[in-house]
Amino acid sequence: MLKRTRKVIFGVTALLLAFGALQAFQKPFRQYPGVEYPPGAINQPDDWNIPGEFVFARLMFPNGGPMDGYYPRFQGDWREGLSLWTQDYPRADRHFLQAVRRLTRIQVRSVEQPVNLDLDEQYDLPFLYAVQVGEWALNEQQGKELREYLLRGGFFMADDFHGNAEYAEFVKRIKFAFPDRPIVEIPDDDAILHSVYDLTDRVQIPGEAHLREGCKNCNDGGRGAHWQAIYDEKGRVMVAMSYNEDLGDAWEWADAPHYPEKAASVAMRIGVNDIVYAMTH
Repeated sequence: MLKRTRKVIFGVTALLLAFGALQAFQKPFRQYPGVEYPPGAINQPDDWNIPGEFVFARLMFPNGGPMDGYYPRFQGDWREGLSLWTQDYPRADRHFLQAVRRLTRIQVRSVEQPVNLDLDEQYDLPFLYAVQVGEWALNEQQGKELREYLLRGGFFMADDFHGNAEYAEFVKRIKFAFPDRPIVEIPDDDAILHSVYDLTDRVQIPGEAHLREGCKNCNDGGRGAHWQAIYDEKGRVMVAMSYNEDLGDAWEWADAPHYPEKAASVAMRIGVNDIVYAMTH
C-alpha cells in the first residue's frame, strides 16, 4: 500500500512539474509602453497569438551609461517599459519579423518577446537582441545569467552603440558575463557572414536621426562600422556586436521613403544571417 501511495505521489508531482514547465514556456505575450511609441500607437498583428518555431526575444534592462539621467521621462521601472530597452520597439521588431518571414522558411511569430534575465525568461529562446547597449546598466548577476544562457548555446545580438564612451560602457557590462574572453572583429570568412547572405562590405548603418551626419558621436570614435564578436572555445559566435551601427532604426524605418534603401537592406540581411546562424550553430 505504501509503495503504491509513493507511486501516486510521484506521478502527481511529475504531472505538476510538467504542467508548470509548460505554463512557463507559454508565457503570455505583453506589449510594453515604449519610449517612442505609447500604448495604442502600434497595433498588434492579426496573428499575434499564433505560435511559431522562432520567437524574437528583446532584452529588457535598466538605463545606465554616459547618458544616464539625460532622459528624465525614461526613469521609471524598467521592468514596465519606458526604458531605453524599448528604443525602436515594437515597430522595428515587427518590420524585421515580416522580412524574416519573406526571406526565409522559418516559421516566425509575428510579435516579439521582451525578456527579463532576473526571471530566467531567456532559456527557452535561442536568440536574444538588445538595443542601445552603450546606455544599459546590466548588473553582475544579470551578466552571470547571460553567460549561462550563452554557454548553453544561446546567441546575443548587441546593437546601436556608438563612439568611445558608449563602447566603453558596453564593454564594462559585457565583462560581467565574459571577463575572460576577448572582443574581436569578425573575419570576412566567418560562417555568420555567410549563413544566408554573403556580407563582407561593412556599410555604416545610421540611425534615422543621424542621416545627415551619417553617424552618431562622429567626433568621438563614431565613424566606421564594426562587426565584432565574442566566441566560445569551439569558435561559435556567442555575442555579435554591431558597433557604430543602428540596425534597429534601419528595421524601424525600412518602409520610409527618406531612409536609405541600401542601409535598410544590409540591416535586414545582417539580422537574417544572425538568426539562421543562431539556430544552426
